[in-house]
Amino acid sequence: MNFKQPFNQLDQKLSATIAVNESKYLYFGGTAYLGIPQNQEFIKRYMEGISRYGLNNGTSRGNNVQLGIYDEAEAFAAQKFGAQAALISSSGYLAAKLVVQHYAAFGNIRYAPNSHPAIWLHGDPENRLEFEDWSRQIVEEINSSKAEKWVLLSNSMNNLYPEIYDFSFISNINPDKKIVLIIDDSHGIGILNAGTGVFTGVPKLGHVELVVVASMAKALGLDAGVVLGSKQAIQELKQSDEFYGASPPAAAGLYALIRADEIYQKAYEKLQHNVKKFAELLPNQSLWHFVDKFPVFLCKQDHVERQLLEEKILISSFPYPDKNGKILNRIVLSSWHNDPDILKLISAL
Repeated sequence: MNFKQPFNQLDQKLSATIAVNESKYLYFGGTAYLGIPQNQEFIKRYMEGISRYGLNNGTSRGNNVQLGIYDEAEAFAAQKFGAQAALISSSGYLAAKLVVQHYAAFGNIRYAPNSHPAIWLHGDPENRLEFEDWSRQIVEEINSSKAEKWVLLSNSMNNLYPEIYDFSFISNINPDKKIVLIIDDSHGIGILNAGTGVFTGVPKLGHVELVVVASMAKALGLDAGVVLGSKQAIQELKQSDEFYGASPPAAAGLYALIRADEIYQKAYEKLQHNVKKFAELLPNQSLWHFVDKFPVFLCKQDHVERQLLEEKILISSFPYPDKNGKILNRIVLSSWHNDPDILKLISAL
């Protein structure tokens, strides 16, 4: 069944509901894991930011006149997510591209399985291994090679077939090697490691330069991107043409970000409540794949999307890895769901 209709709006009273052709559907999809786009307290702070800074800022970060909110937000992001320093860009895609371009010539490049296109340098690396197998092989390859410098690129997790990756393997790499580890944490930041993201969970080693890139448009609810790393790495990246010449994100969003710690914490706790409740009530758990504390549930049963659509419930349902691939049916929970939403979903399953 092909249900591909533009929805008209998100219901402001029932924020988990979308309107399609004047009919309302309960929605379990998307990437707004913390429900920030409709969080009224966050919107209030965003509006305060608009009153102070206006709708956007079209000047580049290289301009001789700068808004101080950008340095303030970068210092805040570094502290919040456990890094020495941070760089904020207008999108996660730009953040990833400027990092990859900067380190492209550093050394031999290797991609982990299922890496996002934002961190590809020259097209699909076509790595179809399991992450655990890849990590074991890459340690063997680096340690047995005469090459000293390497660039490793990976997602922090696979959000389509939920899997959180373990980066402890880097501790097994010969300390005489120089490694740059670039991780795309777009689906983990705000969720993994109690909301701090992947950066705090990766071993910190003297021979490994850890650089994390992420879209802030998912769990964090901002049209912006962030890079986390050492002070030296961030300082070098801020000299890049991609950073120096690009317009930054709207200052209003960053104003809200800095003042939203309590909002994010409450949203995170609500999300974890929803995840726990759904997992406990989920029938036939053998038909589902999910990981602890992450709000995506992959159904192994064919045509579950049709069954739910009859109950006016929409889930994430599309072919993968391309249009000819198998349909992936996923239920995505958000902080904007409440107990009645979850109970209705459970009863429909």
